[in-house]
Amino acid sequence: MSGPSSPSSPPPGESLSGQPLGLDLLRCPCCRLLLWEPVTASCGHSFCKPCLGGAGPSRCPLCQERLELLGIGAARCSVVLCGILERCVPRERRLAGLAERVRDRLARGDAREALRMAQRGVELALDCSSLRLCRAEALVALGQYPQALEDLDAVCRAEPGEHQAFFRKGKVLLEMGQRDKALLAWEHCLTLSPHFQPAQREMEKIIMEGEAPQPCTAAHVGDAPLSSAGSQVDGGSPALPSSTQAQDEEGELSDGRGDAGSEHSQDTATLSQPGRQQELETSAENQGRWLLDKEEETAAAKCTQPCLRESLSISDLECSLCIRMFFEPVTTPCGHTFCKECLERCLDHRPNCPLCKQSLREYLKAGRYSPTVLLQDIMLATFPTQLAERRELHQAEMAELSNLTKNIPIFVCTMAFPGIPCPLHVFEPRYRLMIRRCQESGTRRFGMCIYENGKSFADYGCLLEIRQVEVLADGRSLVDTIGRQRFRVLSRGHRDGYHTADIEYLEDKKVSGEELQELQCLHESTYRLAQRFCEHGDLTSRHILMQHGPLPEKEEDIQASADGPTWCWWLISILPLDPSYQLNLFSCTSLRARLSQLQHILTALLQQPPPRHLLPERSSRGRV
Repeated sequence: MSGPSSPSSPPPGESLSGQPLGLDLLRCPCCRLLLWEPVTASCGHSFCKPCLGGAGPSRCPLCQERLELLGIGAARCSVVLCGILERCVPRERRLAGLAERVRDRLARGDAREALRMAQRGVELALDCSSLRLCRAEALVALGQYPQALEDLDAVCRAEPGEHQAFFRKGKVLLEMGQRDKALLAWEHCLTLSPHFQPAQREMEKIIMEGEAPQPCTAAHVGDAPLSSAGSQVDGGSPALPSSTQAQDEEGELSDGRGDAGSEHSQDTATLSQPGRQQELETSAENQGRWLLDKEEETAAAKCTQPCLRESLSISDLECSLCIRMFFEPVTTPCGHTFCKECLERCLDHRPNCPLCKQSLREYLKAGRYSPTVLLQDIMLATFPTQLAERRELHQAEMAELSNLTKNIPIFVCTMAFPGIPCPLHVFEPRYRLMIRRCQESGTRRFGMCIYENGKSFADYGCLLEIRQVEVLADGRSLVDTIGRQRFRVLSRGHRDGYHTADIEYLEDKKVSGEELQELQCLHESTYRLAQRFCEHGDLTSRHILMQHGPLPEKEEDIQASADGPTWCWWLISILPLDPSYQLNLFSCTSLRARLSQLQHILTALLQQPPPRHLLPERSSRGRV
């Protein structure tokens, strides 16, 4: 018996709401149509490419975050989402959705974008008459009538029994002033559909104007050449909403509901009543739009909507870098998708897309790798078990990285001391990875050791805590850290190019009673010497104070910290000592011994004469 399913893992084939997972998941949250040329914005949400351009939103409709294009001139389509749409959405549904989108663009008055989309659709499906009709409608809206006629002629040849194509052709010919040819096209339209009222009305308008001869017979029209050059808009198949299409649809609606004579007489009567005619045309337009929507729904219902799980496989959701299922997938501005960690590791070496080599400097500088929400939803709904396993593996890795005694990352660079800031310029790929993992694991800590001959690094080091990271455009970073605890290395290791170590922390030995009083006196006298050294006033002292700040204040309880007073470590960090001698002081766990050595060093430094270059110069005799 299977246990209760996790709320984060819906049954296969269902969405988080428990509804069957069809194609609704692949709809654009902006226009609510099936995604067309899907683009993933900087916030991680995906939209149709046309919805982000032109009059599209400047902020995400879902999260209200400002939408940005980082380092590229125009939005690029998501390669992975395009592949998913290709596999999951049937061809008929894609073509119908594209025609619907072109109509939507025309309804908004964006004829150029509608033409671009229709052109792309015709390139993908040369045999699709509905898309040719859509392109013709867009061309007509732009006043490009000869080009529209080319598409209309192609549709008339491909579907000679389609009366609406001939009607559209006549409308375009009329716009071009070729009334004789328009009458021939409408005559042929009525031959195919004798009760098609829009064609009847158009012909009667021209006849009543008296500006054109009587049309030829239908037989003659059938023999007349109708190949001009053009395109047309389909009123029955998914096409653009327009007044012409609405009239077309009214003709279809009335066709077959009565005898031809009654319809013809009724239409003739309306010509003598302009007000009534306008009212009927408005009604016809509304009916046509309604019928268009119903036919759209019928066409969509005929197209099967398989469960996404049946259409997709794990390989469709794999990262091309690690060849594993995506985990926290992020989509770059150039349209490629990778696991967040995989992409970051590639960018550590070079600020370019691993696949197309597009520069990602601005993307890298922004430092915001927002997961692609739609891909996460698809993976969660289609392959919940595999995604849960992937998440558990990542959590195990993070748990291992969070251990601050086993396999802690080691930065081999310089001496660091407890309580003392240690600014770092990180540029090596291995250390960029290390710093990032310290942040992701939540510890924000790593070890700092110096290099030691014969070993990869010294036996003692300091645990540093990251306070702030500033990522530069090329991936380098300025890391502000501060020392926290001393440690001793127990064993050494490696992880992904950087050093690791098992460690134990050092603590100064506590004293009490008379020993504590003596230690307090030693502490006071050594601190006074340190003050004298800092107030010495020579160039070296002034430079030290400018770079490292003033001498820290004394602590009330000199044994409060396991590492002793902070001012001691500040003094050790600025004194001109050999690194090996610094390391000797660092590893000492006796505060008394450390203070004694400092007192000895300070006394020697204060007794030295000032450097020769600081002595006043004597005037040279004989110098002019």
